[in-house]
Amino acid sequence: MTDLFREELGAQLIQARSDLATAREAGDDDGVQAYRGRIASLLRIAARHGVELPHTPDEEEDEDD
Repeated sequence: MTDLFREELGAQLIQARSDLATAREAGDDDGVQAYRGRIASLLRIAARHGVELPHTPDEEEDEDD
C-alpha cells in the first residue's frame, strides 16, 4: 500500500510541476499560484504519511504561507 501511495503522490507531483511550468510560460499568475499551492499540499501529505519525495525547499511553501 505504501509503495502505491508513494507512486501516486510522485505522479501527482510530477504533473503539478509540469502544470506549474506551463502556467509560468503562459504568464498565468493565478495558475502559478494554484500549482505552487498544489505542490506544497502534496509535499505536506507525503510528509504526514512518512513518504519522502524529492523536492526543493521552495516547493514546501506556497506563496500564501
